[in-house]
Amino acid sequence: MSVVKAVPQEQVAALQQQGEYQIKSSDAQPALDTSQWPLLLKNYDKLIVRSSHFTPIPAGCSPLKRDLQSYIKSGVINLDKPSNPSSHEVVAWLRRILRCEKTGHSGTLDPKVTGCLIVCIDRATRLVKSQQGAGKEYVCVVRFHDAVPDGEKGFARALETLTGALFQRPPLISAVKRQLRIRTIHESKMLEYDDKRHLGVFWVSCEAGTYIRTLCVHLGLLLGVGAHMQELRRVRSGAMSENDDIVSMHDVLDAQWSYDNTRDESYLRRVIRPLESLLTGFKRVVVRDSAVNAVCYGAKLMLPGVLRYEADIEVNEEVVLMTTKGEAIAIGIALMSTVDMATCDHGIVAKVKRCIMNRDLYPRRWGLGPKAQEKKKMVKSGKLDKYGKTIEGVTPKDWTEGYVDYKEDGVVTFGKVETQPEAAAPAKMEVDAAPAAAEVKPAIEATAAADEADAKKEKKRKRKSEAAAAAEAGDVTVEGAEDGTKKKKSKKVKTEGDAEETPKKEKKKKSKSE
Repeated sequence: MSVVKAVPQEQVAALQQQGEYQIKSSDAQPALDTSQWPLLLKNYDKLIVRSSHFTPIPAGCSPLKRDLQSYIKSGVINLDKPSNPSSHEVVAWLRRILRCEKTGHSGTLDPKVTGCLIVCIDRATRLVKSQQGAGKEYVCVVRFHDAVPDGEKGFARALETLTGALFQRPPLISAVKRQLRIRTIHESKMLEYDDKRHLGVFWVSCEAGTYIRTLCVHLGLLLGVGAHMQELRRVRSGAMSENDDIVSMHDVLDAQWSYDNTRDESYLRRVIRPLESLLTGFKRVVVRDSAVNAVCYGAKLMLPGVLRYEADIEVNEEVVLMTTKGEAIAIGIALMSTVDMATCDHGIVAKVKRCIMNRDLYPRRWGLGPKAQEKKKMVKSGKLDKYGKTIEGVTPKDWTEGYVDYKEDGVVTFGKVETQPEAAAPAKMEVDAAPAAAEVKPAIEATAAADEADAKKEKKRKRKSEAAAAAEAGDVTVEGAEDGTKKKKSKKVKTEGDAEETPKKEKKKKSKSE
């Protein structure tokens, strides 16, 4: 096949000589706008790159491209809770409508309270605990019992005073024990005040477990007029607010009806969101595809399995471990900071706090490295025991000195593991080192202990044989041992002919019938 040349060879040579062809030094990266990418992949180009080389595995998929059953089972609903039903009733209704196994919510709302209630479905219920402890925001209507001194200014001043750590006792009608507790008010702001009707509206951002009803009572006490809560709405719960695709109970019911009757998934996919939407506030660590399943089985994430990570991760901080496709694998506790990850080439990056992804969604890829293969060969050849531990005098010296064992608690141990426990060491008596008097004493103690153990075994054997003989004779009386132990009460076996051995209850019944 001949290639058609548009430019003659002579002209090409001339053009190549005239042109400036070289690789120029530049720090600029090709422009890639990921600000509109979904969920955990948003702005992923701003993460620090540890390695860009990995083998993609054709497993898993983007959270938005899951099939409908998986999408529902790993979904959350930002529900606008209606007034009157309790949170548990609402969650039970949703479980019945969606025909799922289990549902959970992000924090109880009183029956009369409306607003954000994050409902987690099936696999997403693993995130309920983290969402229940997240911060909340409310808009409250408070009714004062009299005119507030200084009007709006006094109201705003009182709100500003009630900021920070406060003592609170749960209201009289509450589902928890009425103990004094400390709750933090992060920020509060007055929205409106009606002097004629003595009504005030304010917004508050607070810690989970704060009682807004108690806060209103404290406002009244502080202003000297008395107050109580008139109305309450939650406008944010954790990562989701009332502006983030909030839906009503009717939306969920209509979406399920639409799918059942017309097989239209679009409404249901809009009502339910992937669980990754709750984790967008966490710092991210991108994991290689080959390390995903090991993390799902509870393994600690090692540094060779990391592709990208956030710029300001601190030790003991909660991070989300994610795949290259944007799926959440687990919530972990960071054991290395960003600086450590950038300077080290091996070590434990994070340990798993709560695993989210199901096992075996990605294939197993552990035990395939050079060290693991060598270890398997040594176990097979008998140079290591079946647990991979060193055998004294058999394991090669270079393996004993060079192998690094990462224990469960993250402590690195070098060298061999002793096969004999330390507790057994005192039992070995060295004849040359110890004097004769010191040798005799342990020997006497050991023989005395052995005799005592034999005597106990003999007593137990005698008791068992006597009990068996008594059972055969029809009388379950166990005699005491020869050394004067207490005799147990005899339990006489009931026979059909023995009227005297009838229990007391049966005697009472007979007397009543007579």
